[in-house]
Amino acid sequence: MADNQTTVALNIGSQRVGMAVFEGSKNGGLVLKSYDSETIVADPAMEAAKASQIRIAIADLAQRLKVGKTKARYAISGQSVFTRFVKLPPLQDDNIEQLVTFEAQQHVPFPLAEVVWDYELIEGADEKEVVIVAIKADALDEINTSVNDSGLGTSEVDVAPMALYNAFRATYGNPDEPILLIDIGAKTSNLLYIEGRRFFTRSIAIGGGAVTAAIAKEYGISFMDAEHQKIANGLVALGGGHTEQLDETVAALAMVIRNALTRLPAEIARTTNYYRSQHGGSAPRRILLAGGGANLPYTLEFFQEKLNLPVEYFNPVRNVTVGKGVDAAVIQREGHLMGELVGLGLRSVGKAAISIDLVPQVVEQARAADKRKPFLIGAAVILLGGFAAWAAFQNLAASKAAEEATRMSDSRDNLAPIKNDIAALLKREDSLRKIATAYTDAERDHAFWLDLLAEVRGAFASDAVWVTDIEPLSGYDPLAEVEKTTGKAGAAKAKSGKSVIKPEFAAVAYGQTAMVDVRADEPEAGKRPARNAKPVDAAPSGTANAVRIRGFWRQTPKGQNVVSELLKNLRDKSALFQFKTKDTKGAETVLPDNKILDITVQGAAGELALPFEITLPLAREVVIK
Repeated sequence: MADNQTTVALNIGSQRVGMAVFEGSKNGGLVLKSYDSETIVADPAMEAAKASQIRIAIADLAQRLKVGKTKARYAISGQSVFTRFVKLPPLQDDNIEQLVTFEAQQHVPFPLAEVVWDYELIEGADEKEVVIVAIKADALDEINTSVNDSGLGTSEVDVAPMALYNAFRATYGNPDEPILLIDIGAKTSNLLYIEGRRFFTRSIAIGGGAVTAAIAKEYGISFMDAEHQKIANGLVALGGGHTEQLDETVAALAMVIRNALTRLPAEIARTTNYYRSQHGGSAPRRILLAGGGANLPYTLEFFQEKLNLPVEYFNPVRNVTVGKGVDAAVIQREGHLMGELVGLGLRSVGKAAISIDLVPQVVEQARAADKRKPFLIGAAVILLGGFAAWAAFQNLAASKAAEEATRMSDSRDNLAPIKNDIAALLKREDSLRKIATAYTDAERDHAFWLDLLAEVRGAFASDAVWVTDIEPLSGYDPLAEVEKTTGKAGAAKAKSGKSVIKPEFAAVAYGQTAMVDVRADEPEAGKRPARNAKPVDAAPSGTANAVRIRGFWRQTPKGQNVVSELLKNLRDKSALFQFKTKDTKGAETVLPDNKILDITVQGAAGELALPFEITLPLAREVVIK
């Protein structure tokens, strides 16, 4: 990465969303330019509203840190993914990809077509070992939609435990003794066993939310009130009469918190035994604490008492340069919460030990399109350069001919045919230039439809809406209305536009076009076509200036608004569709939903889904071939 290149890191937790802006330093390290965080409600009763809370929190952070519409690297929680460590047989390196794919099919509890997954080889293990990480594609799309709806794009998607591991490696190097990093989150705690250059991770469903739930149950109060009491008055009771000098109410609350946290050391001991027996690891000799669940007073002393090991707070920002605009006191207070952000920032400077990337399909398609564009542009440049060189040669020949004609004026009449030849060559040059333009325009129109399909697929990514048909239209005017085919007085009106595809296109015979108003060349009168003659290519039928999208939607709490919200995705981000037009007076007007969306809101009893139809004007007319 070039010096001073900016990267935006985003950590999406169950109760906390953190954002940091990093730049690369001249020595290859990280410079923290800005940092902030936002707390969201972790009440299980409000789980349905979590996506909107995350979207609002990210948008607020982006506005406060002034990151604009940039692409971010973000990490998702360990509980959202499936993680498996798999030992591989000793094979050649060129067989690793096939072998890992086979292992993923055996271990991932979903078909690979329904998940987004990645893997990474683990260094330092006695046997060849990989870590496989997978997440359901629809769950990832929901998270990615929350990020994109906040105004940010997607650069890379990491997993919180892997980002923490990268931050540990960059900060602590390769310590001689085995270390356990405990990251206590709201819903889960991530355990990272680090030994030499190898590591192992596991997520345990115990976190700060379990402590809050225990307080709510003990005192018969709401989750939100219990969370407030935990933050305002909570601490962890220790053994040996620690609570005798405390206020009776505070001491009782401390004992409730202690009892709730006691489950975590027990799960740590169970996971340690599993790591030693199944993966040949060693018991940890030192503990590092991270995460928001470690903020309660005496948490460090509690784990020292329970695990009988030295415990300290994780400090991932130890080797990070803090910029002038960052409050150093905040970084010192919240440093143990920034491990994932630092790990994401290390990805931008190429210093990540583990590089897991779980980007959604729509982002992968955009990456492929970006990679394809330089080749298309390069091919067009080469083609046009060839024609330019050929034209230059012809111009040089014409110049020499003119000089020869001036110098040999006495034989000008005999050399007159040269003039005609040059004119013919120039005419041919113009013809070839038109052919080249036709090729490049055809490729541009071809790429347009691929980009359109990818954009529609990304915008309509929802488990409540699915698209069944996309149909190009010609002569479409969104403000015009024509009578339906009945032709009766008072008949219903329909939008203009004519399909360029025959209704019976699926049954069209081989050699016949599926497009309307197209005629193939016919054989001369009295002659039969040759037995092995190939079908004649059809001529283009014209241009399309709109597409009609049909599909179905099923009932959700949002009702038919679920389709309108997906349509809004295209309004906000699409560069391929035109949502503005000019009325009869020439004034520009924005097309409302009722001009382009036709949705059925009520159907017969027992119907699983209801149809909808959207007619979208294209940003430019595209030739249909």
